[in-house]
Amino acid sequence: MTDFDVDAFLRQPLTARIATNGPTVRPVWFLWEDGAFWILTGPWARLVHRVREDPAVALVVDECDPATGLVRQVIARGEAELVAFDVPRGRRKLTRYLGTDEGRWDPRFVHYLHDDPAERGTVWLRLRPASLSVQDLSYVVAR
Repeated sequence: MTDFDVDAFLRQPLTARIATNGPTVRPVWFLWEDGAFWILTGPWARLVHRVREDPAVALVVDECDPATGLVRQVIARGEAELVAFDVPRGRRKLTRYLGTDEGRWDPRFVHYLHDDPAERGTVWLRLRPASLSVQDLSYVVAR
């Protein structure tokens, strides 16, 4: 096992999986910023209701490439909170997954940035990890 740059890893457009009470696990896009995971959500998703009922969550971001032997993971646990949506952070998050040309984005993503968050109900789920487990389980691929 070797060390790796966790911030650089979490800046990649990877998909995380977040677990809530139930248990329920769902894939999510995220932004790692200011020591927290930021996940765009709203009343259209059960995630908001589950976090209001019980804010304890776990989140995993990982990658596994058998061709190269690259296997890394970050597991976060803590109390999630729902906070007001802000467009600049929303743009940073969506740009990392969809690119900088908003004209090429699917309209449903553009709406997050231009609709009134209060009317639509868009919020951030913010997870400032109480614990963060980081592992590099990479291996050498025999050639």
